[in-house]
Amino acid sequence: MSTTMRAIVLDRFGDESELRERSVPTPTVGDRDVLIRVDVAGVGSWDRVEREGHFEGSFGVPSTFPYILGWEGAGIVEDVGAEVTRFTRGDRVYAASMPVPRGGFYAEYAVVDEEHVALVPERLTNEQAGVLAWDALTAASGLDVIDARPGDTVMIFGASGGIGHLAVQLAKHRGLRVLAVASGRDGVSLAGGLGADVAVDGRRDDVLAAIESFAPDGLDGALVTAGGRAAEDALRGVASTGRIAWAHGVNPPPSADLVERVSFYDGDRSREALQRLNEVIESSLIAPHVAQVFEADDIVTAHRALRGHYVGKLALRAPRSSRPL
Repeated sequence: MSTTMRAIVLDRFGDESELRERSVPTPTVGDRDVLIRVDVAGVGSWDRVEREGHFEGSFGVPSTFPYILGWEGAGIVEDVGAEVTRFTRGDRVYAASMPVPRGGFYAEYAVVDEEHVALVPERLTNEQAGVLAWDALTAASGLDVIDARPGDTVMIFGASGGIGHLAVQLAKHRGLRVLAVASGRDGVSLAGGLGADVAVDGRRDDVLAAIESFAPDGLDGALVTAGGRAAEDALRGVASTGRIAWAHGVNPPPSADLVERVSFYDGDRSREALQRLNEVIESSLIAPHVAQVFEADDIVTAHRALRGHYVGKLALRAPRSSRPL
């Protein structure tokens, strides 16, 4: 294969205009690595934060340029390292990666340690698989933190976003009663269509009144995917014994008055977590909602979309040196 590939890169951190497509070296495959010919990458809210340089130094590795964004994606296995036994060339896979230091999924090829790679469940489209990994794993890990039992009441705050709309589905699969706080009429419609027992608009509705009606003795838990005053007001509806799951990176962080009640966590992207996720998907109708798919040459538009209102996930088709026939 070629020693170079097409990728969308940053030569410095900044706004959307810093993103550009060009040829860069194809990543080297280590003994435990899987080289994926990327079909679709997820475009996440964290990509904007990373693009602006706010993750600089967060991973203990200096950032190097050209810098390739993209924490999740799906495609076809192109090559594997000498120690890889679970995947072979031609397998359809998805993965949860970290761009530092070897580059992410905004590229023709991405290299990922096999620990963070899984086969794509057969019924998922390429677009759904490409946006699945990080948000689904983060949602599942948050529900693990809450540790609710079938029949318990939980609130998903930010239920129409990437993590939230998957959390609604995963919570219902676990037998939980779900109050979804979404954004806008389209968000409420999405959350309700995905199975939420009650879905309210966090911008317009009286969320505390909805909680009191839904769980008079207080909620058994809450998963927060967007911080701020509205979220903290809603969390007053969680019972004193209920657990509040708050993923690292959800901003703004909780206030001093709330922080002692919050359980912070990271999404588990281990082989075991991916396997559990696949088992759930294969035994249910759970799937990501893809709001829009952007072509590689529309990357600036895709990142501008991150500043606006949308529900579910945004996806990006990988750049290509030449498209296969």
